[in-house]
Amino acid sequence: MTDADGEDAVPTPPPTANTGAVGAMGRGATPEAAPRKAVVSWAFWDWATQPFNSVILTFVWASLYLVSWHFLPEDVAASGVVGVDATGDPIRMSCDTAANTATEYCRSLADLSSGYGWATTAAGILILLLAPVLGQRADATGRKKRWLFVFTMLLALAQFALFFTFEDPAYFWFGAIVLALGAVISEIAGVNYNAMLAEVSTPKTIGRISGLGWGLGYIGGIVALGIVVVLSQFDLLPAEDGLGYRLIAVGAAVWTLVFSIPIWRNVPEGAPHGDQTRVGFLRSYAILVQDLARLFRDHRPTFWFLLASAVYRDGLAGVFAFGGVLAAVAFGFPPTEVMLFGIAANVVAGISTIVAGRFDDRFGGRAVIIFSLSGLVVMGVVMFALAGQGRIVFWVSGLLLSAFVGPAQAASRSLLARVTPAGMQGEIFGLYATTGRVASFIAPLMWSTFIAIAASTIWGVLGITLVLLVGLVLLLLVRLPRHERL
Repeated sequence: MTDADGEDAVPTPPPTANTGAVGAMGRGATPEAAPRKAVVSWAFWDWATQPFNSVILTFVWASLYLVSWHFLPEDVAASGVVGVDATGDPIRMSCDTAANTATEYCRSLADLSSGYGWATTAAGILILLLAPVLGQRADATGRKKRWLFVFTMLLALAQFALFFTFEDPAYFWFGAIVLALGAVISEIAGVNYNAMLAEVSTPKTIGRISGLGWGLGYIGGIVALGIVVVLSQFDLLPAEDGLGYRLIAVGAAVWTLVFSIPIWRNVPEGAPHGDQTRVGFLRSYAILVQDLARLFRDHRPTFWFLLASAVYRDGLAGVFAFGGVLAAVAFGFPPTEVMLFGIAANVVAGISTIVAGRFDDRFGGRAVIIFSLSGLVVMGVVMFALAGQGRIVFWVSGLLLSAFVGPAQAASRSLLARVTPAGMQGEIFGLYATTGRVASFIAPLMWSTFIAIAASTIWGVLGITLVLLVGLVLLLLVRLPRHERL
């Protein structure tokens, strides 16, 4: 991205009269649709990278390996064993009571979780600093695909590196740092991927194509998670030295490499936008501030949407982040049922997201988001109010919550693409990632606060619901361009 003097290209301000995908093409124009192969190939990148999110970060590698007894000293880990099951496997202490929490075993597990939390906090700061500027520079040179390739390969490399996180306390920080760097790489890759949405869609199809990507992502997570469950149930993963988990990381890396091939083969590189001015990397931050000021002045709906979406997207993330905790602690699900619920939730979210993409194109992304957030708020209240009725309440309300999460996420991406000024897709989606990170503390804070006040896990549902409600209200206050069905 540099010239002979080591400087980079950044775009000059785009014309302020054109806003978003429609504005960039002209309302009277009929943009040429991308070939179906290119559309599907673009969407498959979501499938290719989903195991990192669902298997590595959420359900398996981090939660069941990195912050578990595997990384405790042998004597501390042994102190947490309270018996054996019918197959001779150890039964470990649960840390859900005050008496158990005070033990060295549970305190040590909490220290692992805290350490991992610090690593992810540092990752969030890196994303905050890098995402918008790297997106801005990709816009300038028209190299979104090239940089997507670079960061996808780095993501695969990070997953391969997790193989060397051996089952030993001395390797905990190695695993935590590699995992955190993987999260940074994944977010920055996603900036370029999201920015390419406008290049494979038209104003008429942008909603369904965005939904297709999200839907394939959910389905890819289901398949990957299902493979892990089957391997675990049939004892096909070696237990020695954490080898099973380490091989899972290698499998996720291979998955990323193989299923990302279509986007490199079938989706063309976009052209740079407008004139280019050569500036150094640090100067890009000054350009970023200028662009933000211009965005506030000339494209204020986009500016306010970024802020509103930061709040409700944090609530959406909280639904999945704490869903497993609710199932296990508040509703008493055993581990196998928690994993089965996770698979079912991803199935529902994937299907609903693909279907909702057509409603997005018909009624507009804003309408889909408002409907989804309203449904989430209602079901959050229902889950809390009927929690005493048992597991069936969580199965029904939890799956309905999942059905609303995916459409809200996909419609947010398509709506932002529609209202993004021409030539600023990479930069705006970089800001999209950044604003989401800025607000990423809100849902965990409300979750923890409500639980602390009531001394009951189920009250965390109200904390997440409140975040979603505030995000919904903020979105209703944003005056976005009227959706025109094309």
